[in-house]
Amino acid sequence: MICLEFHTTLQKAKEHHPNINDPDASTRFQEIGTAYEILSDSQTREIYDEHGLEGLAKGYGGPSGGPDAADLFAGFFAGSGFSFMFDGPRTSRPRRGEDSVIPYDVALEDLYNGKHVKMNMEKEIVCGVCRGSGARGNAKPKPCIKCDGKGWTITTTPMGHSVYGQSRAICTECQGAGEKLREKDRCKKCKGKKTVKEKKRLEIFIEKGMTDQQRIVLTGEGDQLPDAPAGDVIFVLKLQPHSSFERSGNDLLAKVKITLSEALLGFSRILLTHLDGRGIEVTTPPGKIIQPKDTIVLRGEGMPHYKNQDLKGDLYVIFDVEFPDTNWALSVDKEALERLLPPKRPDLEPRPAVVDAPEFEEADSADSAFSAFQFGADDDEEAWTDEDSDDMNHPDCQTQ
Repeated sequence: MICLEFHTTLQKAKEHHPNINDPDASTRFQEIGTAYEILSDSQTREIYDEHGLEGLAKGYGGPSGGPDAADLFAGFFAGSGFSFMFDGPRTSRPRRGEDSVIPYDVALEDLYNGKHVKMNMEKEIVCGVCRGSGARGNAKPKPCIKCDGKGWTITTTPMGHSVYGQSRAICTECQGAGEKLREKDRCKKCKGKKTVKEKKRLEIFIEKGMTDQQRIVLTGEGDQLPDAPAGDVIFVLKLQPHSSFERSGNDLLAKVKITLSEALLGFSRILLTHLDGRGIEVTTPPGKIIQPKDTIVLRGEGMPHYKNQDLKGDLYVIFDVEFPDTNWALSVDKEALERLLPPKRPDLEPRPAVVDAPEFEEADSADSAFSAFQFGADDDEEAWTDEDSDDMNHPDCQTQ
């Protein structure tokens, strides 16, 4: 039964009844009527309790978790000056056991080659002695004294301006069951909890081509509840960084260092070891000079496609040219080397009238310094201020 505690019934009826002087009164009156229609019918009230207004609009059932019916009236009657509550039991039907979500670290090799994983896990199962009743023998639970067997208690919250909101909270004594076993009547094995822990060996298969954050679901292998389906065990793959490869979709990227002589004269050698242990040999075309950051693509050497492992992405190789160190430069015949290398660039033409020769020193990276400087300008709009901006007022220049 719906119980409304009116401060002044007649006054509130007049207040919410539509009238021409209050354009919002009609809307509020319709909202109250809608709430009454929903909650006065047992079927629509049950749907709203389980799924909210969206459930009423779509007309379907589903997992519980929608707002309480009292919340609907709290919104409709906010600021009305009276409190409200709903009397009567509310069924608590567990839908299923809890899912167990487990992050699982994987290497890129595991996603390329596939992998079987076996592990021991602990989960809750229905007690085999009491068969999920929690009771010993034929003992029956007694109604909870704290909540009078309803499974919930009323909590009152002040909302300001003499308005109080009342909502239901799960009873802390019986945990929402509405009943409770006495200590001496509880099952000796599960201690009245209805479930016990069990260790089980699980096995998962990481398929080729799976991705970071992909889920592997073991249906029904999670925790059990009496008279409800068991939950699932869900493994969430977490890809670890790799020392040689980066992944982008079904493609792979590898950075390979080559010497200056290889960049100028070419090479034919094994550049890298692939994720399945194969050596990847590359031969450059005759006369091809490789510049720093040049990229080649090896078709079909990327990641296998998930669920279509006959197809593979591509492997992109970026070359990093290593230059000789100072010791090599001191030991080499510079005149002979200079005859082999391309000629040096001449001075700028035309030559500037004034030429300075400032001292210099080595820096870590000019690129990173200028990048940081540029990012700083982006973060601070005033870092670059044009004093000659068009927004400023300037005197007009006139010819005299």
